[in-house]
Amino acid sequence: MHFSLKLSVIDSCFARLHNRATMRAIFIADAHLNRPEDANYRLLLDFIKEQHGKTDMLCILGDLFDFRVGLASLNFAGHDKMLAALAALSRSGTRIIYLEGNHDFHLGKKFAALTGCELHRRPTEIRYDGKRIYLCHGDLINRSDLRYLLLYLLLHNRLTFFLAHLLPARLLHRLRAYLQKNSKKRYDKHQINWNYEEIIRGFASKKHANGYDAVVTGHFHLPFMEHENGFTLLSLGDWLGHFSYGCLENGLFSLQVYPDRH
Repeated sequence: MHFSLKLSVIDSCFARLHNRATMRAIFIADAHLNRPEDANYRLLLDFIKEQHGKTDMLCILGDLFDFRVGLASLNFAGHDKMLAALAALSRSGTRIIYLEGNHDFHLGKKFAALTGCELHRRPTEIRYDGKRIYLCHGDLINRSDLRYLLLYLLLHNRLTFFLAHLLPARLLHRLRAYLQKNSKKRYDKHQINWNYEEIIRGFASKKHANGYDAVVTGHFHLPFMEHENGFTLLSLGDWLGHFSYGCLENGLFSLQVYPDRH
């Protein structure tokens, strides 16, 4: 009895050492979560729970929620299950990096404390498994979209955020509905006018010239990966129709779909 118990403890220790030796990072973006009963919400909850003990780092590259800003006057109770899942993953030892997107911004210190995330308002650089990686949501990649760039400056301005605290919740929800509707209409329209894949490639090539080993981006809902001359471009797709995510495991990038349909 005691002998078998000792063997069990030893096996558990070896398992933990093996897991720690495996370098694994996961990258997701554009889940646009709304209601816990929605299919994409339920699938992402399952996915997050499955990362316990398997993943060193989870990088969320914006628009995890369809709309969320750090205003006390707005109620986001529907997000609580995801916040709890992220907090549990953080407690399990997974580092969580969260980049704000164009649907979730001004999240603030309270959000970071609730989830255990390292929160970034802008694109950021990480070093992982010997690689220098540029992470971005991607909404600032298209420098020709001057209208959006101006809107970005307005919405992400701290003065705008301060003034928003003075507005009634009903008006803020109307503004949210307008921005969401306008965002989708503009994306569909601009998809005709601009070749987003080429825009992403052009942006990534500049980062490659600046010494980065990889660029990982969201926002465009286009899942594709390209690898050339030691440089990787990873466009994550979304968790609305593609259910795609990126993985970096022991030095190798991959683009995967959840659940594995093979």
